[in-house]
Amino acid sequence: MRLQNILRNASKFRDVFDFGERQVTHWFPGHMAKGMKQMKANLKKVDCILEIHDARISFIEQNPLFQQSLAIRPHLLVLNKMDLADPSCKQRVLKQLRESGVRNVLFTDCLRQTDENVKKIVPLVAELIDSRPRYHREEEMSYCLMVIGVPNVGKSSLINALRRTNLKKGKASKVGGEPGITKAVLTKIQVCERPPMFLVDTPGVFPPAIENVETGMKLALCGTILDHLVGEDVIADYLLYSLNRLEKFSYVDRYDLGEPSDDIQHVLKRIAVKLGKTQRVKAITGVGDITITMPNYSAAAYDFIRAFRKGDLGRVTLD
Repeated sequence: MRLQNILRNASKFRDVFDFGERQVTHWFPGHMAKGMKQMKANLKKVDCILEIHDARISFIEQNPLFQQSLAIRPHLLVLNKMDLADPSCKQRVLKQLRESGVRNVLFTDCLRQTDENVKKIVPLVAELIDSRPRYHREEEMSYCLMVIGVPNVGKSSLINALRRTNLKKGKASKVGGEPGITKAVLTKIQVCERPPMFLVDTPGVFPPAIENVETGMKLALCGTILDHLVGEDVIADYLLYSLNRLEKFSYVDRYDLGEPSDDIQHVLKRIAVKLGKTQRVKAITGVGDITITMPNYSAAAYDFIRAFRKGDLGRVTLD
């Protein structure tokens, strides 16, 4: 009965998100050009491209820099953070990727101590490399892969998971929950002895132009863009819009809302009250200044966004 009431109220939700006059160009730092140049110089030294996406946003466009390389080199697309994505969308995602020409796809959760699909990467990559000519590398006995992707999708986590799985060794790449941890193209990192396989870690880079504001918002919501460049208030509102559109209402119980809402100010106020996130501010009245306690909307938005990114609001696929 409660679910029926929730769905009945869904007609009150927004059909589209109002992006206003927002532009995405200032969201993406210019320093990535240096990383792109380094990556391009290293492409001729690799046998395979290992492309990492966040499984919640599988269809973010590929970087044009790699289009030619993907056509002549083996390519494996790894959809990471599958523990945060909606598993019911998996077959639809695979179907759409295959229709777009992407054949080799694995879903992974690199933070798990043991992930069966991580175990499949080395043998699958070796098979893909051996099935094609190795341009300029026929005499090399070892395999070399380049790991590419936008920031904060788990490239370094994947490298560490491969080392843990195949070499029984610890971390080789620094991992963090914010974009921009890997700053430069690194030296080769060994991830397997038999066959000898090395990876080249790279900084997260975006395509030179993001196709639209909504794509930029999905990237921001998944933590690939620094929050302050977009605005946590905007990200929180887009998150609320997305959860309601996808009928993912676990936020209602988490924050004791009683029922879903499409009003971000109402939701943030309830979150602030629930978590005790308040602030004291001065107000001018006719009888003088008084101090009143107000909800801390910024702190509430911060908690709301991070709850989504950790999976505390359920498993969600945004595409």
